[in-house]
Amino acid sequence: MSLKKETPSDQQLHLAALQGNLEQLKKVVDSGKVHVDCKDKEGTTPLILAAANNHLECVKELLKQGADPGARRLTGTCALFFAAQGGFLDIVKVLVSHGAPVDLPSYDGGTPLFVACQCNHLDVVKELLDAGSDIHSQMVDGATSLFITAQNGHLKLLKFLIEKGADIDMKRKDNATALWIAAQMGHANIVRELISAGSDIDAVREDGATPLFKACHKGHLEVVEELLKHKPRLGLLPNGETALHAAALFGHMKITKLLMAANADGKLKNKEGQTPAELAREAGYDYIAKFIEGYSASSVGNFTANGSAT
Repeated sequence: MSLKKETPSDQQLHLAALQGNLEQLKKVVDSGKVHVDCKDKEGTTPLILAAANNHLECVKELLKQGADPGARRLTGTCALFFAAQGGFLDIVKVLVSHGAPVDLPSYDGGTPLFVACQCNHLDVVKELLDAGSDIHSQMVDGATSLFITAQNGHLKLLKFLIEKGADIDMKRKDNATALWIAAQMGHANIVRELISAGSDIDAVREDGATPLFKACHKGHLEVVEELLKHKPRLGLLPNGETALHAAALFGHMKITKLLMAANADGKLKNKEGQTPAELAREAGYDYIAKFIEGYSASSVGNFTANGSAT
């Protein structure tokens, strides 16, 4: 029997699995007219459909009938991938107990553990790790489960992964770390946790930007405040810019004030030979340019951390 072209019976089995219609599913399978792992044009099997839609009894029946828990769609995704993504713990347990490969990746490298972390399903993450999932597995771009957890701001899950031994500074292919991505996304609580765990505060992405630079670029005030507590690099970076250049160029006045109070040098020139004040003025932020140019040691105490005059 060909598994590539859908027959009417194939379609009936897929529909039953999709809808969670256990009675119809049994009827179609028992007819002998369909393969339990018949696939649609995207390579989806009935088991994948049942798992993705949280139909536990259908999953159990299909496995009982010999469905392959490792069957993959054209994208490389499998039943466990979708169960983990949906947070369907009972289905995850059943699939694992029937031999589903815990780290079977999609073709971009995403494993069930990865999508469970992405979607913040801590109980599923615990189950997968107990079943032997690799906490350090990487996607094609090098991202790890910890990286994607940090990117999405899942603090409780991040703490758990760190406790389980996740490498906090494992880099994506562009050299971005979990701290770097958390700073870019503005997750101050994640930044605080990663620094506490010993993450490299000045880890540089391949473009020469540090976590502080990206936080200043994006205007994430609370992240900048957190990073400045640990004396990050304020001078010229490999990209030929400083964090102050980034804050000034994008009009982030409060961050500019924080950086100046932390002794950032407003006279440093970037690779184009421009100072932060010159960048600010070109971008239309004359008030920031004037502040940087007029800044002196005696004015430090005249501003609070949030940039308000005292």
